[in-house]
Amino acid sequence: MVDSPKPVGSIVWTDLTVPDTETVRDFYQSVVGWSVDPVAMGDYEDFCVESEDGESVAGICHARGENANLPAQWLIYIRVLNLDNSIEQCEANGGQVLQPPRDMGESRMAVIQDPAGAVAALFEQKE
Repeated sequence: MVDSPKPVGSIVWTDLTVPDTETVRDFYQSVVGWSVDPVAMGDYEDFCVESEDGESVAGICHARGENANLPAQWLIYIRVLNLDNSIEQCEANGGQVLQPPRDMGESRMAVIQDPAGAVAALFEQKE
């Protein structure tokens, strides 16, 4: 996802979670020229998409498992310093947690919804 830490508050990744990844993958390959690398997820594959210069820019994921209830929209990942504190502040300020914290290798993430209904992921990256 992110090799070197970006500053806290930066958007560090973007995913799109949909039921039909192959159709959406093909759509974006045609429309914006992304190339695609499959990412093994057990019995299926998600996709990492790359820009023309080979930079990984986003993911296209199946709406399965922990992602089954995510809306079909681009989900930004925002780097936070302390995920637990950010979740506490989210709830104290009228937001809600849609997916509780989970480990992603050496990092952690959670999905929240703000008081207006917008959805984002919070991403705590170990340095």
